[in-house]
Amino acid sequence: MITLVRRATALCALGAALTACGTTAAEVAPRPAPSAPSSPSPSRTLAPTLAPGPAGLTPVFEHGPRTDGKDRGNGGKGGDSGGKTVALTFDADMTADQGPRAASGERFDNPQLIATLRKLKVPATVFMTGRWAEEYPDEARSIGRDPRFEVANHSYSHYAYTDDCYGLPTVPEDRMRSDLERAYTAFEKAGVPNPMPYFRFPGGCYDEAALRELSATGVTAVQWDVVSGDAFATDADAVTRQVLDGVRPGSVVVMHCTRSAAPVTEEVVRSVVPELRRRGYRFVKVSDLVDASNGRG
Repeated sequence: MITLVRRATALCALGAALTACGTTAAEVAPRPAPSAPSSPSPSRTLAPTLAPGPAGLTPVFEHGPRTDGKDRGNGGKGGDSGGKTVALTFDADMTADQGPRAASGERFDNPQLIATLRKLKVPATVFMTGRWAEEYPDEARSIGRDPRFEVANHSYSHYAYTDDCYGLPTVPEDRMRSDLERAYTAFEKAGVPNPMPYFRFPGGCYDEAALRELSATGVTAVQWDVVSGDAFATDADAVTRQVLDGVRPGSVVVMHCTRSAAPVTEEVVRSVVPELRRRGYRFVKVSDLVDASNGRG
């Protein structure tokens, strides 16, 4: 039986801060949830996914093939051709109840980071909460319509899918599917085309019950093998070193697209990208790594 709960130490402070406004578990679903969540839409089923895990559980992806990738072509559409691959991923976090904080001026977006990725021609995967897409629909739509990027699901509420996950409120098991599907609905309303069938658990926490509950949605759960440590960091050099020390061929790096929670991320990207390219790495999206893992890259 799978009982493992995946966690990343560097995300602990972020999870705690996201509940600083006094959220309770009863606030997980401020609106009624559908009784029967819909299956993945056709636009989501076209992307590469992993085969279901044991007993049909939602598959979990942590990194791509540990090869140099020299014969895999340029799936990144703008990165260096050939070489080792690495995927930069950015969590666009916002909880269901943080509207008042946003209204008071707190910024949960990071347009400068997105502009830097575009300037450096770096493909990336943005794991977006539905609440973030509702708060910043123009930015969500712009990211989703840029072929260099892909939008994936980070839940609607950014509430945990397991107990004891850095103090985050917990989504009840019978509402996990509706929470995930509600995020896709938010993406659609914001005008995000073709969101990917990838799901990142809030806090990185999951267990067998969560994998079983989400199996009917057809998503692949995407974790990571490199924790950037950018959450609430103030030392960009330290975060840069942590990323550079951790990256291996096929790595998935977790970072954040939230100014208030990760203020040095854009600076880190400006340092990490040229250095990894100097080391022979090619930047790709998560879908490219999943495809390569399936032998089609």
